[in-house]
Amino acid sequence: MNSSELRRIILDKGLARLGDAYINFIYSLALSEVEGAPTGVKVSDRILAEAARSSGLRSLLPKRSGRNGAANAVEALLVYAWDRKLMRSEEAVEILKSNPDPKESFTHLIGLIFERAQLQP
Repeated sequence: MNSSELRRIILDKGLARLGDAYINFIYSLALSEVEGAPTGVKVSDRILAEAARSSGLRSLLPKRSGRNGAANAVEALLVYAWDRKLMRSEEAVEILKSNPDPKESFTHLIGLIFERAQLQP
């Protein structure tokens, strides 16, 4: 995948909408397993934007993109990776469970996707 294809993916609003639900689902599953009880949460745009910045994904966005745009990029990328079988949901849940800091976990997920898609941010 080249950088222009990656930009198209992370700016896709449809992928971002689906990705929002997907990220909340996998993070809720991870918390439910850690806490031993069903838990439903919404991952904040702040956490996702920080992960976008830490992973280098933010540098691929237009300069005018704010926190919401960076969060949408993470959402689009993660659901794209799931759809293209670059990362299974179960693997993402395990990674999210393994680190109590969600920013670090999402940064790790983005890095793995870059690696598997042979991308450099």
